[in-house]
Amino acid sequence: MKYDVTVIGSGPGGYVAAIRCAQLGLKTAIVEKYNTLGGTCLNVGCIPSKAMLDSSEHYHNAAHTFKEHGIDLKDLKVNLKQMIARKAEVVKQSYTGVNFLMKKNKIDVFHGLGSFVNKNKIEVKPSDGGKAKEIESDKFIIATGSKPASLPFIELDKKRIITSTEALELKEVPKHMIVIGGGIIGMEMGSVYARLGAKVSTVELMDRLIPGMDGTMGKELQKSLGKLGFDFYMKHKVTEVKAKGKEVTVKAETKEGKTIELKGDYCLVSIGRRPYSEGLGLDNVGLSTDNQGKIPVNEHLQTDVDNIYAIGDVIRGVMLAHKAEEEGAFVAEVIAGHKPHINYLLIPSVVYTWPEVASVGYTEEQLKESKREYKSGSFPFKASGRARASMDTDGLVKILSDKATDEILGMHIIGPRAADVIAEGVVAMEYRASAEDIARMSHAHPTFTEAVKEAALAASGMGAIHI
Repeated sequence: MKYDVTVIGSGPGGYVAAIRCAQLGLKTAIVEKYNTLGGTCLNVGCIPSKAMLDSSEHYHNAAHTFKEHGIDLKDLKVNLKQMIARKAEVVKQSYTGVNFLMKKNKIDVFHGLGSFVNKNKIEVKPSDGGKAKEIESDKFIIATGSKPASLPFIELDKKRIITSTEALELKEVPKHMIVIGGGIIGMEMGSVYARLGAKVSTVELMDRLIPGMDGTMGKELQKSLGKLGFDFYMKHKVTEVKAKGKEVTVKAETKEGKTIELKGDYCLVSIGRRPYSEGLGLDNVGLSTDNQGKIPVNEHLQTDVDNIYAIGDVIRGVMLAHKAEEEGAFVAEVIAGHKPHINYLLIPSVVYTWPEVASVGYTEEQLKESKREYKSGSFPFKASGRARASMDTDGLVKILSDKATDEILGMHIIGPRAADVIAEGVVAMEYRASAEDIARMSHAHPTFTEAVKEAALAASGMGAIHI
């Protein structure tokens, strides 16, 4: 079989790349190792975790805030089996939707491990041991994503010492879940089970949570999760993780030599993800990975082999589904002879805890490090009428702007619906708006976005109105 483009991997980057290629008139195939399309994001990542986050938040509100709203409940309990079943149905709807899009765009789908034979041919080996197929293609796009990372001394038994994948399928609410890593995945999955009644302890090497985001966000998130019952052991390096029966023991130490020992019934290892490139046969086409396991690419996302491109988690940059999507469309357009562009600075990052955290642009730490002069303005949600009405008063909006020009350099939000509200910052920065531009825009009242306007008023020097 001969194609113009063959995409290896069907996650958000891969299937978007395939659809855009097809839209541009290229005969396209997509190869997926597993039986369902959608990759990590749709099957064991973004979508199922958000389903669980929403379900657990409903339960938490029923248990803790409904009474204040005038809603009395009796015999409230967690039905984890149903929660998991609903999550599975959401996942099914999502990958069924991708199947439909493949058919709609006349993209041929192959299931099995795609491995390069040479630069114009791959072999697809079905996981069920069926007969392998060969696919010829003028161009290839590697979109194989990533998988959970671990530490050399940790044995992931996937029963008591688990990754985020297993955390989505637990049969019981943990009594005490120990989370190794204070990043996005650990805080999201820890939130799910803390809301359902688990004690959650977080062990983090750095001095703050979500270390890649603005420092204010990490501090505020720690305060909010502390109210949920999280315990934090910051600046602790994990030295040992052992499981015996139904008990897990985690040992960690500080730089000063202080040691701790935590005992729980589950340990979630969430120290990040690593690129997935095993079995691709990269050696057969003269490709290799760097010391992080990523495939080097140029500014066109082209590898050292001119007809092979790579996108998403398997190349440089943040590991985000929407970053992979942008790159998928970008590469398709490059192949079709267009001149697309991606502004990596304006790809937002989101943490789907509650309150949510969302950031775009430069952090305050980055501006200080680069010695760029800036102004900062913030506005707390406790001063927002909409937030008070919904009892979501934790958090704030923080805007950073250039001291001389007032151009917005970064927007950082921790608060209700931050994941949606951050789009205002992305649009503003895409058009190089000033803080005053946002400050002078009319924002509907009462809304959460009014906090953005108020932070912009503060950053521009005009002064926030409602505080």
